[in-house]
Amino acid sequence: MAAKDKLSKAEQAAKAAQNNQYLQRLVEDEDLRASLQSAYGAARNAYGRINNGKAPHKALLEDRKLQGELKSAIESLRDAGGSLREGPKKSRRKAGLGRMLMLAIIGGALAMALSEDLRSKVLDALFGAEEEFDYSSSTAPATPAPEPVAGS
Repeated sequence: MAAKDKLSKAEQAAKAAQNNQYLQRLVEDEDLRASLQSAYGAARNAYGRINNGKAPHKALLEDRKLQGELKSAIESLRDAGGSLREGPKKSRRKAGLGRMLMLAIIGGALAMALSEDLRSKVLDALFGAEEEFDYSSSTAPATPAPEPVAGS
């Protein structure tokens, strides 16, 4: 009977875990997990610095790295707590301005690549219409220098 009681207790614990909104958030929210992992790492580093042989009160007052680790742990815990208080984030897909702009740029590039008429219109609009011209010089060619007289 003891094994059956343990099994029923484990089943009840599993059901309670499934119904717990905080555990569900922990499973689903990647930012929350990252904040908690960061807080754990910073707290672990701070604990290691406190146990380095100095008196704890001296380490807290003098060790700047320890103070930085504690500050980092506190900020990460604060972020995690705020994330839990906000409730689950609703993920909804929205077609933002960035996506629309990217589609317009890709569509425009494809249209220019496939249509020669459109390409020439765009180039004419950007750089002006092509004008064919013949170059004619307005200056007279230089006269050759007089040749020196040889033999004198």
